[in-house]
Amino acid sequence: MRKMICAALAGLTLAAVACSKDRDDEKSPPPQRGTAEAARPAGGADLPYAKEPDLTPQQIEQGRFAQDWTQVVKLDTTGGGAPVRNPEKWEQIDAQRVNTGPMFLPLSGEVSGPSVLRVQILLDRALFSPGEMDGHYGKNTAKAVYFFQQSNGLPATARVDSATFRALARVAGSPENLVTQRRLSADDVKGPFVTIPENIQDQAKLECSCYNSLTEKLGETFHIAPDVLKRLNPGVNLDGVQAGQSINVPLVRDPNAARGARVAQIVVSGQGSYVQAQDASGKILFHFPSTLGATYDPSPSGEFKVTSIEQNPVWHYQPELIATASDTAHEAMVPGGPNNRVGAVWMALSAPHYGIHGTNKPETIGYATSSGCVRLTNWDALFLSHHISRGVPVHFRDIQGRAGGQAYGDQGMTSGGGTAAGTKVDSAASAASGEAKGGTHGTPSAGNRPGTGSRDTSSSTRRGRSGGARDTAKTR
Repeated sequence: MRKMICAALAGLTLAAVACSKDRDDEKSPPPQRGTAEAARPAGGADLPYAKEPDLTPQQIEQGRFAQDWTQVVKLDTTGGGAPVRNPEKWEQIDAQRVNTGPMFLPLSGEVSGPSVLRVQILLDRALFSPGEMDGHYGKNTAKAVYFFQQSNGLPATARVDSATFRALARVAGSPENLVTQRRLSADDVKGPFVTIPENIQDQAKLECSCYNSLTEKLGETFHIAPDVLKRLNPGVNLDGVQAGQSINVPLVRDPNAARGARVAQIVVSGQGSYVQAQDASGKILFHFPSTLGATYDPSPSGEFKVTSIEQNPVWHYQPELIATASDTAHEAMVPGGPNNRVGAVWMALSAPHYGIHGTNKPETIGYATSSGCVRLTNWDALFLSHHISRGVPVHFRDIQGRAGGQAYGDQGMTSGGGTAAGTKVDSAASAASGEAKGGTHGTPSAGNRPGTGSRDTSSSTRRGRSGGARDTAKTR
């Protein structure tokens, strides 16, 4: 039976919401100053970071629409019917269309446009994060929809039909508008803004690993790709806006939402590329897309605990853990901030040199691979860190390339202290990716901050965004 969706749903002011056929259906501490002198022993040599080539738009697109995650879930494929063509285009995204334009349902597959952005905003507010909101119905959005449906008693199709859209709107608080005008405060536009150098030793001299631009900061503040934020604000120089000015922004979740939620455990899926906070009954409280280790450089497998939580962590660069580092390279302490390799927060795990942390490359979350650690967008990592405490169990599942219960440290040890089998990594893959010796390449410094294991497959900084636009060919 086919329905025509031609009315506003769940309190959202979405004029002409149908006409497409739907088949049945707390403050963080200030950034820490780099300690370049302490990190530069006499006789050391500077070492430019051994970066990978930036991902191309085609590689980003390929990752966005990959279906690998479906192998670890049970999609409900009954009653799906034939695909319905969505006439929208990404270029049609603007504030008016998102707030009052037609809602085209169902949504699934390789579609883009205002209806997709609308769903992404609702998912973010419902605490089932789509990652960086980009207006594309990629796998991060599909996964979030799937688990939202599963948690709300709906057929888990990963496809937004009218019932799913109504439920999303209700759980998200049924806001009148999903794009709102935000009067910017002094804190919203406050810098400093810096250019992050390639050289690790030069990074250590910075006052902070701060944002490159105000556009970049606004994108992270409102969980949205800068190029989409620009579409919501045509003709506005986002790098030049001042306190007191108003801009159009998505109505993202309240950072204090679900403050009373009791997180009993964190579940990390390797092949599914997601992180979930669950209560004692296994109910999903929060869902986040994530980036984990590749098969040649896998994340740990088994059960661990969060041992410490560090806001604005300093990244301790340790060349002795980098297979491709020069013998004359020396350590460095890269100051805290959103643009260092561990992002805005570090949640250390009982697996040596592993943790859950932020990133300086939010557009790659869910699509690229890490060097074993669990990367989230900065805003998702911060949200999670504010809802957990030390000792919360972390369960790793379906980790590719790792035997159950093994977690490699810098000496190839298991978390229990025994020697892990199979610690040798493929030398070709290692040479190609800047593979770390024994599983990691660096450590957030001070206290109980094990190494990030962040031997990323992408560049260490966000560059190439003059004027504020984030070039999707660049990665973080």
